[in-house]
Amino acid sequence: MSFSVFLSFVLYSFVTSVTPGPNNIMLAASGVNFGFKRSIPHILGIGCGFGFMVAVVGLGIGSLLSSNVILYECLKIIGITYLLYLAYKIYSSGGMDTNAKQPKPLTFIQAAMFQWVNPKAWVMALGAVTTYLAADSAAYWYLILGLTYGLVGIPSTGVWVLIGEKLQSVIHDAKRLKVFNTTMALLLIASVMKPMWDSLFFIVALVSEL
Repeated sequence: MSFSVFLSFVLYSFVTSVTPGPNNIMLAASGVNFGFKRSIPHILGIGCGFGFMVAVVGLGIGSLLSSNVILYECLKIIGITYLLYLAYKIYSSGGMDTNAKQPKPLTFIQAAMFQWVNPKAWVMALGAVTTYLAADSAAYWYLILGLTYGLVGIPSTGVWVLIGEKLQSVIHDAKRLKVFNTTMALLLIASVMKPMWDSLFFIVALVSEL
């Protein structure tokens, strides 16, 4: 990979990390409900989890999934279901109260594991590997891409938590917080409508062939 191509990949990493998507919608909601400090594990989990995912996809899982449509669709359906569950969790979130009975922000492990069932994350990872590396690239290049994506993604996604935290001064009562959480939950659901319909059509087509 040439230096100019690598810079292009850095730009790709920034743009795809900072633009709206399931991860950033959840981070903005976490910033409002829990603040920046309590959301740090969530931010780091996304960066490290997705960086690791890019490396592993490049090293072989990507080609396995691209050649096994049913396996890929099953993973996507699991991801969509989990995203709908997270939308419900955001909707029911109670805010900054640290009482043990209140909802808590995602942990590092939860955020990292979420990348594997996030449909947008799979598209981004496969796009990164196939666009910027040749099929015969050395294994260490996939590791470099994963590390780069993680390092770029952490501050890029962290911006959304800061935005959410700044909104705390505006969304300072229970009614406004409920409206915000409901809006974030609906946006999260909207972000998976396309893959949800694609999976539905796939299931219908598969059943019709039986």
